Order: sequence, then C-alpha cells, then structure tokens
Amino acid sequence: MSHILGDTDRVDDTFPRPTKDGLKWANAGPDVIACWIADMDFPTAPAIVEALQRRARGDLGYPAWAADPQAGPLAEAFTERMLVRYGWAADPSAVRAFSDLNQALQVVLHIATDPGDTVAMHAPAYPPFLGTLEEMGRVLRTDLSDLADCRALVLVNPHNPTGRVFTRSELAALAEQVERHDLLVVSDEVHADLVYSPAEHIPFASILPERTITLTSATKAFNLGGVRCALAHLGPPRIRETLRSHPSFLYGGANVFGVEATVAAWKHADGWLSDTMTVLDRNRQLIASRVPGYVAPDATYLAWLDVGRPGMAEVLEREARILVSDGATFGPGGERFVRVNFATSAEILTEVLDRLTRVCAIPAATSPRPEPLTGR
Repeated sequence: MSHILGDTDRVDDTFPRPTKDGLKWANAGPDVIACWIADMDFPTAPAIVEALQRRARGDLGYPAWAADPQAGPLAEAFTERMLVRYGWAADPSAVRAFSDLNQALQVVLHIATDPGDTVAMHAPAYPPFLGTLEEMGRVLRTDLSDLADCRALVLVNPHNPTGRVFTRSELAALAEQVERHDLLVVSDEVHADLVYSPAEHIPFASILPERTITLTSATKAFNLGGVRCALAHLGPPRIRETLRSHPSFLYGGANVFGVEATVAAWKHADGWLSDTMTVLDRNRQLIASRVPGYVAPDATYLAWLDVGRPGMAEVLEREARILVSDGATFGPGGERFVRVNFATSAEILTEVLDRLTRVCAIPAATSPRPEPLTGR
C-alpha cells in the first residue's frame, strides 16, 4: 500500500504535510493542517494517470462521442459497474453526462420542479445542495415523516456528512412514502464505492427505477474532483423526454479527460481503491479509539464530530491550527459539529487528533445518524 501515501513536505519544523497545491491545502497556512474539503491526500491511481497520459500523447481533438450526451464509453462503464458491484441492471440509454453532481442536480430540479415547490432532504446536508435549493427558490423540508406536500426528495446515500448507509428495509420504507406521495427521487450516490463492510450500498433505483434519478461520479472514491465529470441515470421516462426537448448545448457535458479518468477508475483502478479503503478503515477506527462515544461512519472518509458548541471551526483553525469544515454550513442540526476529512496518513491524522483534543473537549455522545423517515 505504499503507493497510497504520497510525497510530503513540512507543516512546521517537525511535521510533514502533503506536497499538493489544490484547494484543500492552498487555503491552509504553513503551520495549519488541512482536513476540511473532501479531497484525499493520496496520489492518483496509476491506472488513471496512465490513461490520461495516453490521451495527452494521442488525439486531443473532438472525441468520437462528441455529440453523444451519454459521453460514449461513460455509460457503458457505469452500467457495467452498477451490475457487477451492486446487482443493479441500469439502462445505458438513460445515462446523461454532466460536468459535476451539482450541475446535474440543478438541471434535474429545473426541469422537474418549479420555484416554490417543497423538496425534502435529510439535514444536516451537503452545503452545495442546500445552496442549490435556496438559489433556485425551492423550499427545504427536513422532516421526512411529512412528505405530503413535497414535489421531490433528494436522497444522499451514503450520507454526507454523517457517513450513514441506509439499509434495505429503511430504503423500502422510504420507497413506500415516495410512492404514496407521488415523489420524484434524486439519489446522490457519489460515496457508494466508499462503504465499509458489513454495510452494503443499495442503489435506490433498484427499488423504484421509474421514480429515481441517480447521480454519481468517480470523483470521491478515486479523488478526481478536478476532472469535472459526473452522470445522471434518468429513470423516469418523462424526465428523459423533457431533457431531450431542451436545446442540445444548454447544459454542457463531460470533457475528454474527465471521461478518460472516470472510465479508467471504474474499469482498472479497483486495486488502488481496495488499498485506499484499508487505509481509510484504519483511520476511522483510530478516530473511534481517540474520541469517546464516536461512532465510526458506515462509509466516506469524513468524521462528523460533536465539539460541544457552535463556532468551533474558527477556534480550531486559530488555536489548534487545523482547518475543518464548520458544521453550521450543513444546515439544521449541524451547528455544534465539525466535519474532519481523515483521508490522509496515520501520522497526519494522529497530529490532527492531538491538536483537536488539546483545544476542545468532545462530548462523550454518539454521532447523529439520520433516519430515512424522520430526518434526524
């Protein structure tokens, strides 16, 4: 697993930091450890690097699939992965490529809902999704026991920020509510490949195929946030038809490097992913051993920590010199929390925990785990 841990520099005179120049570390001062945005500190999988190098040395003109909204090989790689890993026979003709998940969500909400419509979603929630609902004039409903006047449900499974993976029985109960209230489901499953045994990811579209739009990409599991490539599997026929009726260039699409990287990830980089999951599993258990009452997540590389009171993200940056995500940005229920990215070396994570626990006393209480029908 040595290829998982990359080159390092120094955080200060005694401590190493990754030699990365992306957003995660660019915002951190020379003595600050960055553990906020969902980027890993690990090098890119060799199979992905090789695929991008081959493309860069070859043809950078218009790809053969340039006019294909499915982005050519992307749909085939996606449907093969869904069948092999999750037993879901996705329809390749229902796939549409996008630049990222946020764009895909906005497009779907634009064509399927109207300003003023109520959209249900668990809270705390991924901040860009909250921002999308606000920007688009949709009304957020976080109490999922009351879906009567909702138009759509945004399901994030595995859940960000808590790392919860919903069980089949929980998803089946949610599906009953969806059917009863005639809802469209937009299911963000971008963390599906980051599930730890014995938890199991179940695509919601395998339960309600004609009501579900699945959003996913390789960006989280394979650390490819900068390649700008995602897709939507448009289960409802009316959504597919509506999208086809819109101007063909209006919503953009994937680029050649994004497609190359994604296909290489899904077809050739599972060895790298397996090694990475071993490191991440070790790290989540390390946090559980250091933080009283902390429940290790079922999935993701994100720890959702109750630090006792609001405003602690700023305190931790100032006094502990660690950069974390402020739970308040995740909406209702997140005010007392911070989100910590643990996709890093054991040495860096140990230092993060040392600094964090010196500055704040974390309450000995379990992390909240949202329930499908309560949003709590």
